[in-house]
Amino acid sequence: EVDLPQDKTADQFLADLCHQNLTRYYPQTTSEIKQRLDYELEVIKQTQFANYFLVVWDIITYSKEHGILFGVRGSAAASIVLHCLGITEVDPLENKLVFERFLNLERKEMPDIDLDFEDARRDEVIAYVSQKYGQDHVAQIITFGTLGARAALRDVGRALGMAYSDVDRVAKLVPFRPGITLERALEENSELRAIYEDDKIIRNLVDSARKLEGSARHASTHAAGVVIAKESLTNYVPLQRVSKGNGEGGVMTQFTMEDIARIGLLKMDFLGLANLTILGKAREIIGQNCGVDIDLHKIPMDDAKTFDLLSSGETMGVFQLEGAGMRRYIKELKPNTFSDIAAMIALYRPGPMEHIPTFIKAKHGLEPIRYPHPALASILEETYGVIVYQDQVLFIVQTFAGYSLGQADIFRKAMGKKIAAVMKKEKRNFVSGAKKLGYSADVTDEVFALIEPFAGYAFNKAHSFSYALIAYQTAYLKANYPAEYITAFLVTHTDQLEKVATAVAECRRLGINVLPPDVNRSQVSFSIETDGEGNPAIRFGLNAIKNVGVGAVEPLVAERQKGDQFKSIEDLCRRVDLRSMNRRAMESLIKAGALDRLGDRGTLLQNIGRILALAQREQHLKETGQSTMFDLWGEEVSAPLPNLNLPPADITTKEKLGWERELMGVYLSEHPFSAFAGKAAAGNAFLCGHIDAELVGQTIPVAGMVASVHNSFTRDRRPFASAVLEDLDGRLEVMVWPKVYADTRDLWQEGNILLVEGKVRMRDDQVQLSCDNVRRYELEPFSPEEPAVVKEPETPPPQRHRLVISLSQTSDAASDTAHLNKLFDILRRFPGEDEVNLCVINGEKIINLKLSNIYTNYCPELHQRLVEFMGEEGLKVETNG
Repeated sequence: EVDLPQDKTADQFLADLCHQNLTRYYPQTTSEIKQRLDYELEVIKQTQFANYFLVVWDIITYSKEHGILFGVRGSAAASIVLHCLGITEVDPLENKLVFERFLNLERKEMPDIDLDFEDARRDEVIAYVSQKYGQDHVAQIITFGTLGARAALRDVGRALGMAYSDVDRVAKLVPFRPGITLERALEENSELRAIYEDDKIIRNLVDSARKLEGSARHASTHAAGVVIAKESLTNYVPLQRVSKGNGEGGVMTQFTMEDIARIGLLKMDFLGLANLTILGKAREIIGQNCGVDIDLHKIPMDDAKTFDLLSSGETMGVFQLEGAGMRRYIKELKPNTFSDIAAMIALYRPGPMEHIPTFIKAKHGLEPIRYPHPALASILEETYGVIVYQDQVLFIVQTFAGYSLGQADIFRKAMGKKIAAVMKKEKRNFVSGAKKLGYSADVTDEVFALIEPFAGYAFNKAHSFSYALIAYQTAYLKANYPAEYITAFLVTHTDQLEKVATAVAECRRLGINVLPPDVNRSQVSFSIETDGEGNPAIRFGLNAIKNVGVGAVEPLVAERQKGDQFKSIEDLCRRVDLRSMNRRAMESLIKAGALDRLGDRGTLLQNIGRILALAQREQHLKETGQSTMFDLWGEEVSAPLPNLNLPPADITTKEKLGWERELMGVYLSEHPFSAFAGKAAAGNAFLCGHIDAELVGQTIPVAGMVASVHNSFTRDRRPFASAVLEDLDGRLEVMVWPKVYADTRDLWQEGNILLVEGKVRMRDDQVQLSCDNVRRYELEPFSPEEPAVVKEPETPPPQRHRLVISLSQTSDAASDTAHLNKLFDILRRFPGEDEVNLCVINGEKIINLKLSNIYTNYCPELHQRLVEFMGEEGLKVETNG
């Protein structure tokens, strides 16, 4: 319970709050508005949920006072009470939202007010709730991770002491999709079934895994669930400490979300939403960079730039609208009203999606708007004759069968369960009600058939409008402050290299300059600078470099901001305490180019040991109070720095670019494809970023660089590959099926520049190219008749090596797995064409394995890494031509 005035009940206090705020949200207060408010307050009073509403109001009040952005999901936005409390932003009356979908007297269920908060600040809200209502009254809710088919096989295989490769081979035969079971995998995959029947060891593995499949494997906190109780929670439910690393010091229930609801406790959803974090960060950056304090609740809802951006399909980073399929549809829709955005969010789901083309054509007058019956025109007018929302189902049931809206919601929920007996009963009631209102049997059957599927999968309108509001806000900031918005996006997703790469590609499309990391210019995270032409540019943050944490670079940035820029590597070593920066972090800074102003990358990397030694010596001098005679003069005389005299070491452009891609997810100094972009245009080849759904079915030539390759096998064990081509504008997945792959396998190596001819197709809303022909990129026009061959190099092929790595298996499976994964990580850092063989020693048994999915580039640096990792005795290098 919240703290109430002494002379007020919870119902009275809630009513007072709403009436006090009514004129703020409805300056022109009509009798209809007052009537709706009084009606909702009466329903809340009769259902005894006033305290629940007040608790939510209290939490949101705290969030507002502390500048934490929030949003509401689900049907709660249909309540004028919540709107008057400042909890929901969407006006339920203006947008015809049905309160009964949220709470009604006929359906005696707990209402759900599901809240979204900035994901970076969700813990603040939970901490406040715990402090406000008592640590023993608040807990997060437990959830259990269960063993899936593949995980069960791997866990059982480890327990049985089987070789990793044997278990892995079986696990990979299980189709990779949600909900797959070993039973179904055996039915679907003939190869899995064959080895199961032929091999007793494999049969034992699978049978044992089937017994464990679906068992709880581990416990963690639910992504959103929080429970609050009037008395100590231990009176109702067992609790346990949250495991270390997942919120140390907190508690969680030992009952799941469903059981918490079943015993009558108040469960609430506090979900962390990254897009709210982006909005909050964008406002902060816009305020700093542009001097504009944006109130997201007062932005114009008819902004032309925003709707132009949505219509262009440039919706990367826009909430709910950035998937490839959604971008295609939003581009076709060309929304010009807020309700268009809400409708598209509701339609873009399995089931309703089939109606999107009808919706778009009707909006643009390419098809007439059709209503199943004239009585439905007013209900479906807003959505061009298409049923989009659950609310429309309720209105149709009310209009045709005379149900109250509360009864209509019970009807919708029952229909959604798809239970034959229930549906039969509900149809009888519907037909009976329609007959009383004078509708013919044929029309009634037609309308019932129309609403039947939508009852189960349509969105409720309040949820769509609430999410559409966040979508519009993100689109507004991106359209009007693109550099600041994308900077906020990058700050929020700093540790996700794939999202960083996507955002940098978006900057290239929008003409925003992205500047490389620089110890003399970069902040800890991404920041805004002005480029040479006075335009805003985005500077890469130092902690956005892989292996470099915030703690490692904060002292560096702080020292630079106190004094001048670093003049040399020696100057940096003297001024900055580098004890929080390990060798790996320093290597990563050098490789990413952050120290380019202080020396050549190759030279700094080659001499990193001497650099760190100097930094340690300088820090030791400071700590021990040792001084030179120059220090006696204070700052009037600069003490001479020791000169490291670093011997130079060269690196190739290919190495430099490879490091950038590995550590930042993008090429910043230059793109390997840059030199070919002009040639591609001249040769009429398509660029990856220019291929969209309009080209589906066409056979086209595409130029690009191989960014990654994933090798796999068909069901009949023939090898094929899924490769990603990239250029300056974007990326494209290319499927290389067995027939083509057999003749061109050597071409599909990371870093190769290729010209691929194939047919454009759609798969899972993503554009793909199915490869027919491929060759190394050349300026000459590409001819489809040319055979898919590799052009012979003019120089002799390089000498190949075979690395033989010996490992000893121990009794600690987890440790062995971690050791093996670390080895693979080292090898993958040096991609190339040299073979890798493993020699696994298991007691007296020796197993020799060839790593078919890992090829490396043997070089002195790789040799050194491997020796440091396992010693000279564990590595043997053979020359094989």
